[in-house]
Amino acid sequence: MTNNEAARPPIHMIDTEADALTALAIGAEERLPQVSAMLLEEIARADIHPAGEIPADVVTMHASVEFADEASGTTRTVQLVFPKEADISAGRVSIMTPVGAGLIGLREGQSILWPDRDGHERRLRIVKVRQRPAGA
Repeated sequence: MTNNEAARPPIHMIDTEADALTALAIGAEERLPQVSAMLLEEIARADIHPAGEIPADVVTMHASVEFADEASGTTRTVQLVFPKEADISAGRVSIMTPVGAGLIGLREGQSILWPDRDGHERRLRIVKVRQRPAGA
């Protein structure tokens, strides 16, 4: 086990999202090899659940996530979305970004040591998760 793996808390994913994200990551391997590999690693280590059994405080697709960058002390709130829905100015962050791949599956209170776009490791801590209402 590498030091980085030791720093990663257990994560949870919805079965259908894990399948969709696996296909997305495999499809992006040539364009985004680093993010694709990181996302596939996270899916592989996740505990997979049916949608109705996922705890409400777990970061899932379309959830609104408040997280703190412990190095800078800044807090951001974003919605985790698929690439076609991404709009950083509206707070919608793609799962196919380093931060998006790092947030998926974490629970409130958990933190993860995760590389940013420049490859620098940052500790991200989940402050609050709000699920999108059904049908929204």
